[in-house]
Amino acid sequence: MAPIATSREEFDQIPTVVGIFSAFGLVFTVSLFAWICCQRKSSKSNKTPPYKFVHVLKGVDIYPENLNSKKKFGADEKNEVKNKPAGPKNSLRLDLEKRDLNGNFPKTNLKAGSPSDLENVTPKLFSEGEKEAVSPDSLKSSTSLTSDEKQEKLGTLFFSLEYNFEKKTFVVNIKEARGLPAMDEQSMTSDPYIKMMILPEKKHKVKTRVLRKTLDPAFDETFTFYGIPYTQIQELALHFTILSFDRFSRDDIIGEVLIPLTGIELTDGKKLMNREIIKRNVRKSSGRGELLISLCYQSITNTLTVVVLKARHLPKSDVSGLSDPYVKVNLYHAKKRISKKKTHVKKCTPNAVFNELFVFDIPCEGLEEISVEFLVLDSERGSQNEVIGRLVLGAAAEGASGEHWKEICDYPRRQIAKWHVLCDG
Repeated sequence: MAPIATSREEFDQIPTVVGIFSAFGLVFTVSLFAWICCQRKSSKSNKTPPYKFVHVLKGVDIYPENLNSKKKFGADEKNEVKNKPAGPKNSLRLDLEKRDLNGNFPKTNLKAGSPSDLENVTPKLFSEGEKEAVSPDSLKSSTSLTSDEKQEKLGTLFFSLEYNFEKKTFVVNIKEARGLPAMDEQSMTSDPYIKMMILPEKKHKVKTRVLRKTLDPAFDETFTFYGIPYTQIQELALHFTILSFDRFSRDDIIGEVLIPLTGIELTDGKKLMNREIIKRNVRKSSGRGELLISLCYQSITNTLTVVVLKARHLPKSDVSGLSDPYVKVNLYHAKKRISKKKTHVKKCTPNAVFNELFVFDIPCEGLEEISVEFLVLDSERGSQNEVIGRLVLGAAAEGASGEHWKEICDYPRRQIAKWHVLCDG
């Protein structure tokens, strides 16, 4: 009987041992979790700020093999600042410390006047200790304004261009804008940001962050384009669009700046430039173009077949003179949209050929309460697409649109195609 009592005592001690091991395991797990969280927090604090952008050309690796991690995000500029001697007190480097929480300079009263006034302002913006200098051509262009442009001042954009021959990179730095107009009538200020793209391809688009409630935004953002030969730089142009962010509606367009790179020499290093912001070009063509549509109503299956065939004479959407059109097709029943389709985007053409077919199920008998809306839009990557023109076909439509709709109702199962003039969106 004695051995049985001993085994029972050992059995009673097992839960105690298990509890001790569980407690040690729990303490170890909590300590490991706390250590991991501390490591993640410290690594996040050492990362490059999110407003340093690197933009890459299509088909080129984002990080070339000959670049280390420090050079990917513009560490060269930081090293240059360390190696350069301290400039005068009115240099740009020292002025950066005087920015507010939004990264803006304190307001200064700048008046557009004679070229001598601009020469007095320029040394305050850029350090004399730097090798960079504002070209005389940029100063001349900033003062050569027409009488209409002088009446409505839209501000000045300051930026720099640089080409790195070793890495074959084209670097654009958007420094600041000064004297922007107030787009918000209540607060008498703006929330500006800048979109930039390289013409004529119109594929490589970037934009800055939005700076709140300022008319003199200081962006200081650098965009790097890899894989561009220096010989190709002369064939390109930079297009800047200055906008004001609007949370409740479409962003307001303040103006634009177009910089052809022909004749601009970048062999001597970074080139600082400034340009007056001008009003955005509006479409010179009063028409919105035409759209070729084919319709067929199948009364047996109660379906409507819509074929978007072609578009022609579409107006220019921007300074490049080229649009990237596509068509959205919306089906309405009693003024309520019940279905939508869209075509593929056709790149850089005012005369697009789509040849795309869509079949819509009709929820009621007949087409009395049915209408079809066609929206021709210009595809803009990274921003809201602009409506080029609009067309509505239905029983309530007038003119050629109403006649086309009447024909497909009178002749079901027959495919009927017609050209239609687009109206304003």
